[in-house]
Amino acid sequence: MSKALAGKVALVTGGSRGLGAATVRQLAAQGADIAFTYVSSAEQAQGVVDEVQALGAKAVAFQVDHADTAQAAVLIDEVVAAYGGLDILVNNAAISVEQGRKIDDPDADVAALDRMHAVNYLGVIAVIRAAAKVLRDNGRIITISSGLGSRVGVPGLADYSATKSGIERYTLGAARDLGPRGITANVVEAGLMESGMAPDPEVLKILLSGLSIQRVGHPDEIAAAITFLAGPTASYVTGAVLDAHGGYNA
Repeated sequence: MSKALAGKVALVTGGSRGLGAATVRQLAAQGADIAFTYVSSAEQAQGVVDEVQALGAKAVAFQVDHADTAQAAVLIDEVVAAYGGLDILVNNAAISVEQGRKIDDPDADVAALDRMHAVNYLGVIAVIRAAAKVLRDNGRIITISSGLGSRVGVPGLADYSATKSGIERYTLGAARDLGPRGITANVVEAGLMESGMAPDPEVLKILLSGLSIQRVGHPDEIAAAITFLAGPTASYVTGAVLDAHGGYNA
């Protein structure tokens, strides 16, 4: 079986579960050596490391709180120290809080919303900035967004949507800045998934009703889009937003 990513080093933030873990597995199956971050469960992270090693690739897990932007440069230094370089960055780490609460809700947990902005927006920017300095020529940056990054659609998701819209624009800016080095930067707008951040049931019902394919997706379906963008056949795709959300914007 051809391994299109043999010899490449990939970093996946938030890679210990859900879409992140599915992406780690698919990149490793294509031959990439893997670094990934996790925030709390060392046991869960070790399970993913074991899976990658069973595929014949290397894996190292790093515990990182992406709300602390100072940790981004340290992370990138550790990845380069472990593997000697970096070729692929997948910005997947994210949280979702206060779903369904409108911006004028007096009971909204503003501190939780601020932390979400720190993880989903500032944390992603910090990792991209740090990685851009060491990414090898012809590398890949892939940022995981959401259909909510381009269309809110329902009440109570303004803050989450804003974080996703922000990182989309930043990633497309990176495509412009890094294009002369052959580095591509693209966005995958992920949809509702069987695992991971499940919306409030009422919000879920509304979101599903707006899809062209009215079901939640499987992480492997979205990871396949990410793996395509990470591979050699996507060398002329940059500054793109690839929808993998069941037709939310159709």
